[in-house]
Amino acid sequence: MKRARSWILGGVLLLAAGALTAVTPGDDAVIGPLVLRGAVGEAVQSRSLIATATDATFTDEVAVPASDWSAAGNWLVVRVTASAPTTEADAAIQLAALVIGDRVFHSSERVATTLKGAPLRVGTDTEGMLAFELPPDVVAGTAELRLTTSYYTAELDDLIAISLALDDLPRVPTLDIQAPAWSTP
Repeated sequence: MKRARSWILGGVLLLAAGALTAVTPGDDAVIGPLVLRGAVGEAVQSRSLIATATDATFTDEVAVPASDWSAAGNWLVVRVTASAPTTEADAAIQLAALVIGDRVFHSSERVATTLKGAPLRVGTDTEGMLAFELPPDVVAGTAELRLTTSYYTAELDDLIAISLALDDLPRVPTLDIQAPAWSTP
């Protein structure tokens, strides 16, 4: 009887250890970013950023009107209005990524006049554009625009995620990327 009790107790402890392992969250859940979700036209506020994606457009060429620079390709340009909620210290979109399925595309650094890195103010919206150079096959589906004031996806910090339906977006032959400009909310 003593021997059976030891085996039963051992089995119960083994099952309890398995259950505890199954319900323990992984590293991403423990230290990953706190994702704040929104839709196009909806203001999403995080600890360090307020952002609204106002519209998005596919284009075959992006150009900077103040220079002779342009680039052909499959571009997605997203217009974003952003501001700082409480402080202007380090207030700028440093990471803008577009997640489509399991692929991640970062805002192009080839276009010098985008909203990425532009200083943001408290109480004053900054309107600008983010340009994403995409492969030719990316023209439909659902994408998620991810914005943060960190240079990488922050651990234990906020991350704004705005859902974009790519199927319904217009396509234009050329789109001028305007420099970020201030406006009052």
